[in-house]
Amino acid sequence: MKLGLQVCGIAVAMAALGMALAAQQPGEMAGAGARGGAAAGRGGGRSQGEAYNAPRPPVTSAQIAHGKDVFSANCSFCHGDDARGGSVGPNLIRNKVVLDDQNGELIEPVVHGSRVALGMPKFDLSNPDIVDIAAWLHSQPLGNRGAPSDLNIVVGNAAAGEAYFNGAGKCSTCHSVTGDLAGIGAKDPPKILQNAIVSGRAGRGGAAETVTVTLATGQKVEGRLDHLDAFIVSLTEKDGTHRSFYINDGEPHVVVHDPLQVHLDMLRTWKNSDLHNLTAYLTTLK
Repeated sequence: MKLGLQVCGIAVAMAALGMALAAQQPGEMAGAGARGGAAAGRGGGRSQGEAYNAPRPPVTSAQIAHGKDVFSANCSFCHGDDARGGSVGPNLIRNKVVLDDQNGELIEPVVHGSRVALGMPKFDLSNPDIVDIAAWLHSQPLGNRGAPSDLNIVVGNAAAGEAYFNGAGKCSTCHSVTGDLAGIGAKDPPKILQNAIVSGRAGRGGAAETVTVTLATGQKVEGRLDHLDAFIVSLTEKDGTHRSFYINDGEPHVVVHDPLQVHLDMLRTWKNSDLHNLTAYLTTLK
């Protein structure tokens, strides 16, 4: 009898805990039930070990089409038109978060910034939009790349993009519309331009890493990095002189400069509106 009372008490406690956790679920999906039962699906991710193809809430063809459009406009520049990987972002179709997700409940925190520290920028998309993106991702066959999207992604404001280029974005400190970016709008389609913005490859033509070697005397030697390992650093100075230095106990001091690092750092702070506006502006550079 004593054991029975203990088991009963544990069951009551677990039930109370379950109700408490359920009461803490956010209500951001209220009113989205018409988009495929989103409110019911929140917090309903798959349990560990459950197959990725377990039944999901029903969705409509309109949701899938809308999810494709939202994804193409906001996510394709990193993850590719078909979500199977781009110049920066990984394949999402086989991603565990997407496979385990049922109705956007696992994708939503990532889109809203839970992985900013890992390089995934925050996007200000509504929860219904994320539910529809999830519906489209789930509709994609795992083994078929599918047809490329022909969606026009030039949805930004070119004037705002020019202002950002020369102002808050500080793009003009490294790039010139009459230099490395001259005519880029005629050379590359909009999706390639948007990929280039994120990756930092717009107009650079494969810019190489540079290095600064500071000798024990305080003298600095700078040039294009040719080789670096734990024992030696080699570089080519601006005049073409090739130099090599042995590294011993941290001397000389070596600092490598990645020309793309600024773009990689900005992934954490860029707004999707900035990317859209910049893309619209770059397409005008004919």
